[in-house]
Amino acid sequence: MEAAFFDLDKTVIAKSSVMAFGAPFYREGLISKRTIVRGIYAQFVYMLVGADDEKMERMREAMLALTRGWDQQRVKDIVRETLEEVVSPIIYAEALELIEAHHAAGRKTVIISSSPIETVEPLGEFLGVDAVIATQPRLDSEGRYTGDLEFYAYGPHKADAMREMAVAEQIDLAASYAYSDSITDLPMLELVGNPVVVNPDKDLLRVARDRDWEVRHFERPVRLRDRVPAPPRGSTIAAGGALAAAGTGVALYLWLRRRVEAPA
Repeated sequence: MEAAFFDLDKTVIAKSSVMAFGAPFYREGLISKRTIVRGIYAQFVYMLVGADDEKMERMREAMLALTRGWDQQRVKDIVRETLEEVVSPIIYAEALELIEAHHAAGRKTVIISSSPIETVEPLGEFLGVDAVIATQPRLDSEGRYTGDLEFYAYGPHKADAMREMAVAEQIDLAASYAYSDSITDLPMLELVGNPVVVNPDKDLLRVARDRDWEVRHFERPVRLRDRVPAPPRGSTIAAGGALAAAGTGVALYLWLRRRVEAPA
């Protein structure tokens, strides 16, 4: 079996999936209006500069702190109820076409993202992919985020999860594909025989040129409902491998300006 692995943010969708849910979380009282305003600034920085290990670590710590105590089921409900409103308009048409093409070729399609499972899982259902690998939280006995992780689907951990899936499902990684925009996903791209960089940051673009990897530029957002029928409410998609991460939290961007840009 062959597979196609897709990063999510800036590869399948045109912005951060976490940031995209700022308005619904504000309406539900999870974050403040001030958080939304600062999040817009942080999103601008993210789009222009991209991410590196240091920034991602600070973002991870901020997310854990800010979402501690949130009820996971409430977050899931907000995401599912607002998915079409929030995420549908920012899906890249080119990404949808690729997913469809890989399906037609008989390949397993997988979204693999450091974004929280609460966001990635319903989006994966909506896109019709076969599996998702995403960041998952550790929960207390009442289903609330503890501020710790089970597993962080980031950097080399993405590659580890891909290897586990390949062994479990007999996937030929040398014949498989991977798509990403970020240098932090270099281990994931190096693991497959057909790495493709999409809307790459400057460091990943440099690597791609040095190694003669394919470079693509996605520019055409399309409303998802115009391309893919919505699944029944409450349907689920299996998450591949032992995954991990923090709970959904656009609020982490409140910290991004203070902590990502702060001197070490």
